[in-house]
Amino acid sequence: MAKFIAPSIGIGQADLISSATAVHQVGTRAESDDGRVFRYVKAGAVALVAGNVLQSPAVTADHLGTTAAATSLGATSIVFAPTSATAVAVNQYEDGLLQVSTAPGEGYTYGVGPHAAFTTSGTISLKDQVGLQGAALTTASRLGMIQNPYKGVLQLPVTTATGTIVGIATYVIGANQFGWALTWGLCSVLTTGTPALGAMVLGPGTVAGAAQVVVAAGNLVVGQVIGHMAQVGTTGGINFVDVRIRP
Repeated sequence: MAKFIAPSIGIGQADLISSATAVHQVGTRAESDDGRVFRYVKAGAVALVAGNVLQSPAVTADHLGTTAAATSLGATSIVFAPTSATAVAVNQYEDGLLQVSTAPGEGYTYGVGPHAAFTTSGTISLKDQVGLQGAALTTASRLGMIQNPYKGVLQLPVTTATGTIVGIATYVIGANQFGWALTWGLCSVLTTGTPALGAMVLGPGTVAGAAQVVVAAGNLVVGQVIGHMAQVGTTGGINFVDVRIRP
């Protein structure tokens, strides 16, 4: 088995291992000695299936475009209030990002630290040591939060993605456990249809967890690129794909 080369962390957790405890920071990049690239992920509530295309956790609409509370420049925490009281789970957004989407403060993005669970409103700590920058927040400001894309990954659903494609499961990772997903290089991928050698394949398609060739303009508009076929595809089979998700 090819070893991982992960700068500053050594080898750590090996490939093909599912761990109940985190050995690396979720999102850590590693490269095998044959040039393939992987990211360290946490599976969601359902175990990952080898060969499946994976997406990030579903985006929560009620956690975007929320009204900010008045917050001073340099503050290292903000009050966040979901628009329709959609609950925020404990540490759901830890290692994710908070954005200011409407002025004052528009365009700034901050790392999120640990936080408690809450429904109507709660305090979110900012990981950035300098605190809030640009402009003090007012009730005219709007906030949004998004989870770390590698924390709680799941099988890409049929037809409509609810997150962004982040990688391929190269082996079974247990529910809520940690392991490596491939993001770049040759990989065995579930494929639907019979795409030609070299054809660009996208997701989502007509089969959950599968890559699909571009079949219509609409598919191209909403599709997310997975990579290019490294063999002639067999529908419903596992085929070699030269994955081009995140280098």
